[in-house]
Amino acid sequence: MTRPGRAAIAFIGIGLLIYAAVYFAAERLMYRNGHSNPFFKIATANEKAFDWVILGASHAMPLDFADFNDQMQSETSLKIINLALPGTGPLYHRFVLEAFLREHTARNVLYVVDSFAFYSRTWNEDRFGDAKLLRATPFDPGTAWLLWQYSRREGVDPRAAADYLAGFSKINNRDRFKRDAWEGELQFDRAYRPSAVATKSRIAYLFPNVGREAALARYLTEFTRMLELAKQRNVRVVVIKMPTPGQFRALLPNEAAFDEAMTAASHGIGFKDLSLELDEPRFYSDTDHLNRVGVTELFARHLKAILTAPTN
Repeated sequence: MTRPGRAAIAFIGIGLLIYAAVYFAAERLMYRNGHSNPFFKIATANEKAFDWVILGASHAMPLDFADFNDQMQSETSLKIINLALPGTGPLYHRFVLEAFLREHTARNVLYVVDSFAFYSRTWNEDRFGDAKLLRATPFDPGTAWLLWQYSRREGVDPRAAADYLAGFSKINNRDRFKRDAWEGELQFDRAYRPSAVATKSRIAYLFPNVGREAALARYLTEFTRMLELAKQRNVRVVVIKMPTPGQFRALLPNEAAFDEAMTAASHGIGFKDLSLELDEPRFYSDTDHLNRVGVTELFARHLKAILTAPTN
């Protein structure tokens, strides 16, 4: 080999070593500041077997804010892990459940359903490539392989798998020294003052007005596939709809039709609509998320009974 060739190989080798060292440092820092990412929770879980796995988008997340998940476990004597994530839909939830069940077991899944998550790829395929999620996801060969499979079979952009493998988003994380906590957790003890403008803005953000009917059929299929995955692993699924304020519910598009579709898709497991249960603003931290008072009331009225109900 020529001298320039050896120099080029040495240069590339040194560069790769430096990149690997930076990648390792970014990974360790991610573990130090990790908190709300579902894959971080899976990787750091002290238990292998759980009674309940909670899946869903942001409406399910207050059940894990502060010490509330610990409270639920204490009052029910059950092991509960909350793997919800903001702005995610049934395709992403199936991905999370599939990853969880690789090395863990669960007797039940509590699936918190939101209609917005069934109307756009924004909350499904596109979420896999979100840098904020990738930079908080611990590296795991099994997760990398599963992500690659989803890029091949489910229409997920393969660049998400490439980013995850290369650690690009993790290395270039400008918030690397901040705790990975969703902003809603900071408002958990807040009582919301209703705002029509804020509610309209929130609805517009959640429901991009493009091809809703076709998207609903697509993601209902993903939902049923998630149910099939759970059934194959002998995991019982309970589907619920969380409470939301009347001002928010009134603006939800085609919600009655969605409820009918969800009831049909959930045939055999049941669909518990709790959306009308807590209407007062004092139960919410913002336009549609329960605060500490709200989840405490919901747990006392309904969730405790759901979690502790005997199974056949």
